[in-house]
Amino acid sequence: MEMPPYLATMPMHAITEMYGEAGLRERFRLEIAAFDAEARRRLDEALALAAVLHRDDRRSREPYLNHLLRVAIRMMHHYQVRDVDVIVAGLLHDSVEDHPAELAGAGFVGDPGAAALAVLADRFGARVARLVAAVTNPAWDPGRDRNEQYREHVAASLDREPWARVIKVSDFTDNGVGVIHSVGPKVESSARKYRPLVPVFRDLVTRADTPLSAPVRRHILDQLDLAEERFGAILDQPAHHA
Repeated sequence: MEMPPYLATMPMHAITEMYGEAGLRERFRLEIAAFDAEARRRLDEALALAAVLHRDDRRSREPYLNHLLRVAIRMMHHYQVRDVDVIVAGLLHDSVEDHPAELAGAGFVGDPGAAALAVLADRFGARVARLVAAVTNPAWDPGRDRNEQYREHVAASLDREPWARVIKVSDFTDNGVGVIHSVGPKVESSARKYRPLVPVFRDLVTRADTPLSAPVRRHILDQLDLAEERFGAILDQPAHHA
């Protein structure tokens, strides 16, 4: 499929709709072209691993890999991130949560999550593993409200990892602002899950130690406003009575 010359400036969901995974992969290639050869090698290796681990995963109407590509591209293009560890962790941010045993490999002993993080540390460095750990959800407590536990985990985990905030806010933007690109019951369930996180991210993004420039912070705050508007449109509709 031939890609347009303006692919580098197209909105990512437009690329997704028009060109799918191939278009997002090409946009990723364009974004990393400015990095040195070793950085490109690490980023390509991370993308290849993510593609293998999530090869059978779907997200609404698309391959799950599209979500991971958008998270990484958003950090590079909109957040001006040039820290390769952070982008690698963005590509692999769901790997330990979704595929710990496969990532850990045959013969691992003990907790598959810990073994998976050890593999990431060996392949990509301890910092990448630490960032992935910070955005990996713990096992659900059946005695707790699922969304409440998620919100508490996000706030506590990101409190101590400023760069993990950058990954998670890109993930949240794709899930929250992108909720209108979902279909079926997932639209309302996603809105209920993510709406309470808007004030959490407002706080995290505006903290002095969050490594983002002032214009990027304003961009993200605008995106959080948009997400909140969309959640309200989904969840605050008046009841209709026959």
